[in-house]
Amino acid sequence: MENLLSTGIADAFAKALQAGLVRKEDSSLIFYDLSYFEQRIHQLQDMFPPDSLHGLAIKACPLAGIMKLAGVMGCGVEAASIGEVNLALELGFDPWMIVYDSPVKTREELEFALKQGIHLNLDNFSELERVKVLLDRGITGRGHTGNTETGSKIGIRVNPQVGDGTILESSVAGEYSKFGVPLKFRRKELIDAFLNHDFLRGVHLHVGSQGCSPELLVEGVGKLYDLMLEINDLSFERKGFRQVSRFDIGGGLPVSYEKEHEPVSMKEYVVALRKRAPLLFPDGPGKPGSAPGSVSGIKLITEFGRWTYTNAGWAISRVEYVKHDPLVNTAMIHVGADLFLRECLNPRDWKHEYTVLDRDGRIRTGNSENPWNLAGPLCFSGDILAKGLTLPPVEEGDYIVIHDSGSYTFSMWSRYNSRFAPRILGYRDGGKSFELIRERETMDDIMRFWT
Repeated sequence: MENLLSTGIADAFAKALQAGLVRKEDSSLIFYDLSYFEQRIHQLQDMFPPDSLHGLAIKACPLAGIMKLAGVMGCGVEAASIGEVNLALELGFDPWMIVYDSPVKTREELEFALKQGIHLNLDNFSELERVKVLLDRGITGRGHTGNTETGSKIGIRVNPQVGDGTILESSVAGEYSKFGVPLKFRRKELIDAFLNHDFLRGVHLHVGSQGCSPELLVEGVGKLYDLMLEINDLSFERKGFRQVSRFDIGGGLPVSYEKEHEPVSMKEYVVALRKRAPLLFPDGPGKPGSAPGSVSGIKLITEFGRWTYTNAGWAISRVEYVKHDPLVNTAMIHVGADLFLRECLNPRDWKHEYTVLDRDGRIRTGNSENPWNLAGPLCFSGDILAKGLTLPPVEEGDYIVIHDSGSYTFSMWSRYNSRFAPRILGYRDGGKSFELIRERETMDDIMRFWT
């Protein structure tokens, strides 16, 4: 299973305790195994053509220290808001390494992105017309292309309408989606848009995030691939060039949060993609990691956020109180819906594994007679991270490890009850070295937010 082993976590946490990195006020912390994170990026880069742009989704993990490390390793970012665009620019990402995907970009935001030379994935035909107006006025920005005065590469998001996954809230390729242009209903208009706008050079899709099978993801890519071939054939006949030169497959490859669920292999997924869409992999199907370059003229873009970040991170909370009722035990901990919003509000679909450590970081073993609930600190009854767990006996002062917490956790931090956001540490080689990713919030930070 592609998650972190409990023994490795316990060793790293014990070393953090011994180094004095877990202070009295650190009732909860988040850790990132940076060695594992780097391995994930290397795997991603080895699977796809070497000139692919891997735009890791900022929304999955907007931590500056983690984003900088990804940038140093050659990754770009995918931004879902103008705030994320500016965060990436502030952290030193080149504009052409930023993919801007928001479905509700304002005219001012579009103009800013065009002047910067950021890759734009447009969401709808109205947005397309806004960009045309801006380009007709003349945009003087960074870089250039043969057809516009902007350095931006411009694509459009298409809903392939291949169906929903098992988690409806994170599925975006059903018959209806708030995202993109529906392929079944607007295919001719999509083709005409490319034939009538030379600046439109890319296609983009995203099927969903977690809960979508690899087969569903490949089917979505296949539908868009067929559309691209049709557009390029018509474009070549009428204009003498192949118009679509960028293909953004999105992300969405599921990860495993529980050991009984076998994780999806990126290698197997890529093999299936190569078979269905061979021009995206110009060395031919079935040879992951050996592409000499995009000789087909099509640049591949990926947006794997959850797959890259999730299993590299884990959260830990001190057990403040223990309650014993006739049929269930409750461990009162310092994280809940503030850090694990989806898990608390939709426990059927979002689950984690848990490990109990004693106050010195040693793994507790055995099973309690009654099941355990893990209850968070927020003032509403739904703030329960997990129910009915089989755990060893838990005592006050122990620690609960929440595995696989590296994405869509701290990025969704809730200000409800004004809890202090926890300290975040990175480590390498099992805890031989540590670095501070983000400091625990102070009262001044909370006052600044609410003032």
